Amino acid sequence: MTGPPARDTEPSDVWEFVYRPRRTPRIAIAVAIVVLIIHIVFGALLTISDTGVQIGLSDQFAIWIIGVVVAGAILLFTRVRLRVGPQGVGVRNLTSERVFGWDRIVGLTYPDKGFGARLLLPADEHIPVLAVQAGDGDRAVGAMNRFRELRQIHAPRPTSD
Repeated sequence: MTGPPARDTEPSDVWEFVYRPRRTPRIAIAVAIVVLIIHIVFGALLTISDTGVQIGLSDQFAIWIIGVVVAGAILLFTRVRLRVGPQGVGVRNLTSERVFGWDRIVGLTYPDKGFGARLLLPADEHIPVLAVQAGDGDRAVGAMNRFRELRQIHAPRPTSD
């Protein structure tokens, strides 16, 4: 007796559109490298002259570890992502992803004075979408248009009574 056929992906794992920015991760990586280099150099230079304060190897390691932690925090900006599929929209900003069903989504907008898009929710709530930013230019516009196309396909239609 055999069970149901095995499936590679569950329906909740199917995404029709995945968007990641190009510019933000590049900038984040460059800034993280600079921060790490600065901390390594300053940690190494702590012991080159006597200032009257006793600075040891543990102090140097502390400066280096702080640099690693700060660089790691900056690298969180490389994780931003927008996913759209039949089950809804997944927005991953810095640390975690939130998935919203189509019944909770009003739209995706780009505010006049903002640097990133916003996922609009009922009751005037919104979630920032760090993945879609003005710095990506035409790619960001294309992502907005693709989101709107998929919303037309998947969003529930309002019923008239």
